[in-house]
Amino acid sequence: MLNWLESTSIAVWLAESPSVWAMPTVLTLHTTGMAVLVGASWLLDLRLLGINRNVPLSAYRWVFRAVALGLIVNLFTGVLLFMKNATTWGTALPFLVKMLFVVASAATILPIRKYVLNSGDGLSEATSLPNARLVAIVSIVAWTAAVTAGRLLAYLVP
Repeated sequence: MLNWLESTSIAVWLAESPSVWAMPTVLTLHTTGMAVLVGASWLLDLRLLGINRNVPLSAYRWVFRAVALGLIVNLFTGVLLFMKNATTWGTALPFLVKMLFVVASAATILPIRKYVLNSGDGLSEATSLPNARLVAIVSIVAWTAAVTAGRLLAYLVP
């Protein structure tokens, strides 16, 4: 299966094309999607940790659109990047660790989203997520680990 993925025409094109529309564009879109996704998540996580507490949680509802956009971009570009390196990354422990952290990070979004959407328009915090600070810390640590593991793929996986 991994060999087949890597031999598809799009994977070969990404690996061998000198065009700026191949790997440079996919990498740029992946990096941009990551910046939007992780940046927006961190913004909300930091608010849950008490930074900018004078702004109501309801003012952060826009974050979930940004997170969704970044996640969609990264899913699409991530699949393309994986296809190009399927035989190498499909069995590489650093890649599997990265994906574990990505899943853990994404899993924190759902309870945080419910918590923020249930918050009123005032400054009082909702009570539907009693461990909001802990979830925010887990989110920050998991996103940081996912980004770091992804970057280390270039150095740890030949």
